Amino acid sequence: MPPNPGDPTHILSAYAAAVHARDAEALLALYHPHVTVYDMWEHWQYDGQQQWRGMVESWFASLGDERGQVTFGGIRTHVTPDLALVHAFVTYAGLSASGERLRAMNNRLSLTLTRSGDQWLILHEHSSAPADFETGKVNLHRPA
Repeated sequence: MPPNPGDPTHILSAYAAAVHARDAEALLALYHPHVTVYDMWEHWQYDGQQQWRGMVESWFASLGDERGQVTFGGIRTHVTPDLALVHAFVTYAGLSASGERLRAMNNRLSLTLTRSGDQWLILHEHSSAPADFETGKVNLHRPA
């Protein structure tokens, strides 16, 4: 009988904690070495943890003395013994050194997780936001 994979949503809290700490190693440890990431920004895709490392390190360096706050809502999962699908709405907020919220944006996030020993790793990540059909402008603010 395959091991019980447990609740894979713990990866979301680990993700949020790593971002808040600006800990690239902790964040990258959540990803499979052969991850494929379809990120919202700049590049169509990142192949492998090392390509993704460059984006993560640049992101954290761009924050200066600010912190990132990541929160998730509308979380849904489908779990099998070897794979899990997690999708959610995610809010990325920038916090000042004193903890004041400076700005925020929303994305849609889909994760495909694979089992690695007794933990889940992100094998595929896809972030998106809806775009206006006529203007092509991306909407980064989800209605309440």
